[in-house]
Amino acid sequence: MPPVARVGEPILRPRLFVIAGPAKDRTFPLPEGESTLGRDPGSAVALNDPSVSRKHCLLRRAEDGRVQIKDLESRNGTLVNGLPITEQWLHHGDEIAPGDSVLVFLVEEEENRAPASRVEFDDSHPAAETKLIHPREVVYLQPDRLLEELSGNSQLARNLGALLKISRVVHSIRDLEQLQAQLMELIFEVVPANRGAILLSDGATQEFGSGPGSGQDFHHQYARARQPGQPPLRVSRTVARQAMHDNVAILGVDVTAAGPLRDVESLVASEVRSLICVPLSLFQRTIGCIYLDSTNPAKRFHEDHLQLMAAIAGISAVALDNARRLLWLEQENQRLTTEVRMEQSLVGDGPRMNEIFQFLSRVGPTDSTVLIEGESGTGKELVAKALHRLSARSTNPFVAINCAAIQETLLESELFGHERGAFTGAVTRKKGRMEVADSGVLFLDEIGDMSPALQAKLLRALQERQFERVGGTSPIKIDIRLIAATNRNLLEAVKEGKFRPDLYYRLAVVTLTMPPLRERREDIPMLTHNFIKKYAERCQVKPKPVSPEALAALQQYDWPGNVRELENALERALVMGASDTVLPEDLPEALMEQAELAATDGGKYHPGIKQFKRNLILDAVVAAKGSYVDAAKTLGMHVNYLHRVIKNLDLKDDINKALRGKK
Repeated sequence: MPPVARVGEPILRPRLFVIAGPAKDRTFPLPEGESTLGRDPGSAVALNDPSVSRKHCLLRRAEDGRVQIKDLESRNGTLVNGLPITEQWLHHGDEIAPGDSVLVFLVEEEENRAPASRVEFDDSHPAAETKLIHPREVVYLQPDRLLEELSGNSQLARNLGALLKISRVVHSIRDLEQLQAQLMELIFEVVPANRGAILLSDGATQEFGSGPGSGQDFHHQYARARQPGQPPLRVSRTVARQAMHDNVAILGVDVTAAGPLRDVESLVASEVRSLICVPLSLFQRTIGCIYLDSTNPAKRFHEDHLQLMAAIAGISAVALDNARRLLWLEQENQRLTTEVRMEQSLVGDGPRMNEIFQFLSRVGPTDSTVLIEGESGTGKELVAKALHRLSARSTNPFVAINCAAIQETLLESELFGHERGAFTGAVTRKKGRMEVADSGVLFLDEIGDMSPALQAKLLRALQERQFERVGGTSPIKIDIRLIAATNRNLLEAVKEGKFRPDLYYRLAVVTLTMPPLRERREDIPMLTHNFIKKYAERCQVKPKPVSPEALAALQQYDWPGNVRELENALERALVMGASDTVLPEDLPEALMEQAELAATDGGKYHPGIKQFKRNLILDAVVAAKGSYVDAAKTLGMHVNYLHRVIKNLDLKDDINKALRGKK
């Protein structure tokens, strides 16, 4: 049973909004009790996404409105804010990724007001309207004329007071839905309308579609009835089109009794007695309209209502346009943030990666200094960014600097900044990365390559939480969380006297060693799927399945460049591959060379196999009279792969000799 609340009492609306996947832009309200999310059409949150299991996860809504999510041992797992979960309470704004779809959990607190209604469009064509008013004729928008008519006119004074109230309220609300609801309530206080709608176009065009009842003219539609339970508001598309195209306020006084509006079927069927439609205009641009109707013959609209509504539209158009733009910016920011998070997410479900996820969940929310060790390409920077996202500093800067990529003479300036004239070429003052990272996170990559002199200055800055720019004399205080990374064994470097022990112990408050890819081969299929999808979107090509032979080659390779090397290999295979499937011949030569070397390791069997392959390929090319295409067909392999095997077996000279001997 839905929560019961009195008007003005806050209520909760837990829901999931889809921002990526086949159901993008859909909103799923969460019922009380338990419900499921999955591919099953009977689920409360039904996602037609192949990467989502039929029963992917369970959502349990508690009596206090909180929602708990539990993974139901799904095939691809459930991520919350980029991290895999088994069971977890959700908070407003959390991002849930079941498979490739991404949803945002929202809990909106709002005042309990009459529910929004629906808008239906009618395409009948009346010949003319009862009354038209241009903006220049609106008395409330002409100060001199208003002052003349205000004296002794109590109705005008009341309307002016209503306008001042509306102006104060609408310009204090930023949320579009809340703004439209509040504006419609204020309109009902001063105009005897039964129903009303605020219709917003994209603001870029005034051309409208003609599909009956489609409503595609307007990107945002908000409708309300004075009393709940009334039928949907049917809007005359012709009236709305004229109001916006001609920028005029339109009044229909006695719709069903006389006048051209009696021919509009929707108005007759709804027993509409009078209507008002006023354009929302700003800066020579019409962004929508406000549409009202009344079914009460005793409370018909008149010209004073039209004047008032035209003035309300004039003062609320800017607020509605700003709220709409803010909504778009928030949605775009959410989309871009999701894309960045998905691109920067750690991928894997093996035991080593589960240990890393547990580490992140424990250490991320703290402010501790972290030292990340591991070979190049294992994802050390991704871990640093994950720690930043999970911390209280997540909305503050994440500033990275690669100590190995910058010359020693410039690294100090990059780190601490410099004053004007500090050295040749310092023509202006420059902030250093440490200063830019204030209140956020500073990530020092390859810190093992830092010179001893700079190590001492860094140690002092970390101890005192302040530093001086190069050439400066004034100390600059900082509040940062430091995360460092290295592909060296710093403890060995300390023993060898190549790294300061006091700095090492300052950095190694909490340490994490990233496993090389060869130690977590079980994650290669998931990484492969992720990279294929990523580069298919980025390169605007169709995703390709990976053949079992190619996947086996990927899992057998040692990957000295780790995940970065795998990513590059799959991008190349996706773009350069000639078939609809990623085949072994699409992979880098290093993978095939390693297979060839493994095949010749000891005994007579493998060398014999290699010689057999040489003879087989040589005979096929000679029989095809030097045509590699025909030879490849005979051998049942792709011609690109044939070229590569010939190169790896060093067969080119033997083939040329054999072909010359045939002549």
